[in-house]
Amino acid sequence: MGYRIVVVGATGNVGREMLNILAERQFPVDEIAALASRRSLGTEVSFGDKTLTTQDLDTFDFAGWDMALFAVGSAATKDYAPKAAAAGCVVIDNSSLYRYDPDIPLIVPECNPEAIHDYKNKNIIANPNCSTAQMVVALKPLHDRAKIKRVVVSTYQSVSGAGKDGMDELWDQTKAIYNPTTEVEPKKFQKQIAFNVIPQIDVFMEDGSTKEEWKMVVETKKIVDPSIKVTATCVRVPVFVGHSEAVNIEFEEFLDEDEARDILREAPGIMVIDKREAGGYVSPIECAGDFATFISRIRQDSTIENGINLWCVSDNLRKGAALNAVQIAELLGREVLKKG
Repeated sequence: MGYRIVVVGATGNVGREMLNILAERQFPVDEIAALASRRSLGTEVSFGDKTLTTQDLDTFDFAGWDMALFAVGSAATKDYAPKAAAAGCVVIDNSSLYRYDPDIPLIVPECNPEAIHDYKNKNIIANPNCSTAQMVVALKPLHDRAKIKRVVVSTYQSVSGAGKDGMDELWDQTKAIYNPTTEVEPKKFQKQIAFNVIPQIDVFMEDGSTKEEWKMVVETKKIVDPSIKVTATCVRVPVFVGHSEAVNIEFEEFLDEDEARDILREAPGIMVIDKREAGGYVSPIECAGDFATFISRIRQDSTIENGINLWCVSDNLRKGAALNAVQIAELLGREVLKKG
């Protein structure tokens, strides 16, 4: 006996990826519904070798469904997630709406699976920000060995993190540069993204950081350890899929780079590709479509007493969003609902 699953926002990048991953991982599905706004009503989406026709989110009855994977913005989530939760359907939400609610668990299954039982508080589970998700997968096993004091991270985030509009803008601007008869003004991003980098993701806050940077700080504390100090600089780069991060970690005690490498090799969800030769590391184009978080460039930081540097790359549509949501669904099924 399997589960009755709902994917909300099934026509978007993340929603389509959720359907793909549910099929790829052979999630025990008895019945699945693809929901969309009325604007996309009737659009066909793929689920394995099946084709689903989207249903109207506005009129859908969540009663009798086991889980709903939400891949819509915070505004729509605020309207529909409580309705699904009240109907007894467990919501796994990919938006930022519930991540900072102390009563709602924020889960990366490789890091804090024990938090799954807190779903009962509101029948809602939050999925973290894409840039946070891949980083904490690497931080947690190292933190368990040599407690982390401080993390300094610079991100190189792909345009797919801004949705289809972001991908279209990079594509259209790149074409326009090679065809100077047309010009594509920035709409989704603050400046031209083609052949450029933009040190702003989300809005600015009073202290000069951006909301994306703030998210990484707060979410790392909630998922791994509230005592960890985090400072982030988040940058949008002209890459379609795959976020990269340069991470500097300061520990309370010494951790040798070779031991760190061995720990990460054994850690769930991680693939270490770290050869000290030209090309002996992973770049975002190589991680696209993969489940793993890739770690490279592991090395001692000689400028501080107990420091390690590493390079972290992952498909942001997968581990940063859809894959993590499906892994939460798997964890919920395995530890709590136990139907599949």
